[in-house]
Amino acid sequence: METDASLLDVELEEKQQEELYQQLLLQSMGKMQNDSPPSKVIRPQPGMCVKTSSVSEKQKVFLNICQSQVVPPPPPLSQEALAKLLESEDPTSYRVPMSLGEPHTEVDNSSQGCTVYDVVINDEFFQKCQKDALFQQFLIAVSLEGLENKYNLELSRDIKILKNRKFMGSVAEQNIRTKSKPIIQEVTSKEPHSLPSSTKRPEFSLLVEPSIGNAEYLIAEILLPGVISARSLVLDLGEDRLVLIARPALFHLDIFFPLLIDQENSVAQYNTNTQMLTVTMPAVSS
Repeated sequence: METDASLLDVELEEKQQEELYQQLLLQSMGKMQNDSPPSKVIRPQPGMCVKTSSVSEKQKVFLNICQSQVVPPPPPLSQEALAKLLESEDPTSYRVPMSLGEPHTEVDNSSQGCTVYDVVINDEFFQKCQKDALFQQFLIAVSLEGLENKYNLELSRDIKILKNRKFMGSVAEQNIRTKSKPIIQEVTSKEPHSLPSSTKRPEFSLLVEPSIGNAEYLIAEILLPGVISARSLVLDLGEDRLVLIARPALFHLDIFFPLLIDQENSVAQYNTNTQMLTVTMPAVSS
């Protein structure tokens, strides 16, 4: 009896997909050993030093706002657009990529101990902020907010920019984690659909698991009608951001998360029956 080679190929492909799917599930539940996330060590250049204080302890805190070309710039923004953004209901919709270093203890000019944080931003954006007072105020505000969110602090907005020094103590090297793209696993197939002619924002929902208590996972469910294959999707994850493009010019989604996620252990699955992309992202505990 002859065997249909095409049937064997289909069975082999389904078996391989199932094995990969199980592997991704194990990875998303934290049951697999993973290598350290890819990263790059940088030595940022001094920029400006900002003096503030902790609200609860009334102790001096300094921000070394540094610059590096390794850190990506934020999207282009004019002064007029920034002014409108600051007056809007959601000014945090504009994000400035930055690396927030660990606190370190230094000695100030009064020979007293103080806490210092190094904040690294793109060098070109830093120069723009130096030339525009509104952008400089915005940069300091988002730096303070970023440190408060990451380290559970409350910092005073009564700040002072030191004119005669660009940093407090010494500027240390920082380990910048590079972005990674999670694998998109396609689980089944479906007949082709007609594609819309213009790019649009897809419907989506963000779920936190468990719904009560500390978040362990953030799950994004994105509806993509008309997308017939995972090969049409380009997905990029940052520690607090998701960017999805469905080619050719079908959908585009760019959203920020309410919490930080582990990019390296995130997984994505596209179901061509429901035309739903599910991205499961482990939450990073603060």
